[in-house]
Amino acid sequence: MVKLIALYRHPEDKKAFDDHYWNVHAPLAEKMPGLKKLEVTRLVGTPMGGEAPYYLLAEMYFEDRGALDAAMSSAEGKAAAKDLMGFAGSLVTMMIGEVAEGK
Repeated sequence: MVKLIALYRHPEDKKAFDDHYWNVHAPLAEKMPGLKKLEVTRLVGTPMGGEAPYYLLAEMYFEDRGALDAAMSSAEGKAAAKDLMGFAGSLVTMMIGEVAEGK
């Protein structure tokens, strides 16, 4: 299993960000073929009590790297990427991870 990870820095207007994320972006992302699960976490702090350096963490799970690559190159993936760059391009850091299964 692999996941596409998006870390979002704090937006200036959190209400506008949340509105666009949940009403426009997430529905676009959920249409990507091969998506197994979209998990979104609002980051609320650090273990030492300070503010988290990021606002939101989104993890999109796919069966393997081939499925992720196919989703990213699909019409749905391109639409989600275009939207992302339009509303949060300056806020987001994207990474790909392999899910490690512990014993």
